[in-house]
Amino acid sequence: MNSRQVGAIRRAVIYFVVGYGGLAVINNSGLAPERMWTAYLPLFVGVYFFARWADAKIGAIQNNGDDTNQSN
Repeated sequence: MNSRQVGAIRRAVIYFVVGYGGLAVINNSGLAPERMWTAYLPLFVGVYFFARWADAKIGAIQNNGDDTNQSN
């Protein structure tokens, strides 16, 4: 698998885990069904940006580890 595929899969997994957790919290919050979009919209925007940020951090850590392994 090339690094682009790994990055895409990693982002999808982060998005799924964090998004599913957020949905569970919102769905159990007691909001009226017609008002849930006011919680869903910021949730998914936030999850998107968090997934991108977390993926960049994880990718940087893995790249640093790969660089140190190649120099030995």
